[in-house]
Amino acid sequence: MGRAGLRYALLRLPLTLSVMCIQPMDKLQKKKLKAQFKENEQNELRASIPMSIENLKDLLTFLNRKSAPECEHTLAESIKFLESQNLNPAVIVPWLNEHGCFCDCEVICNVYNDVGDIVEWHLDENT
Repeated sequence: MGRAGLRYALLRLPLTLSVMCIQPMDKLQKKKLKAQFKENEQNELRASIPMSIENLKDLLTFLNRKSAPECEHTLAESIKFLESQNLNPAVIVPWLNEHGCFCDCEVICNVYNDVGDIVEWHLDENT
């Protein structure tokens, strides 16, 4: 680039920078973006659940029932429930594992932590 081209580029620089300049976000914009991000995350998580929301709530309620046996550190009770509902454990157990659930008590705690609000299931209401 010659001197004339450089001079031309420098003359255009302030205009270009002012057009490209990113304005700081105000609090309302920031709040809206955070809410949109959270909603997108929840939608992705909801879409990843390999069973209906009702079946998931029923699973959590089943595992959290007063008459539930003590956790044997397996997914035996979860699998028993899934099979009783004609749900495929081969599809659902990997999803549970992705959410840190390798035994029945972890299903209650970890799935609840991840999706309790999304599926509107809360421990204090379902004990």
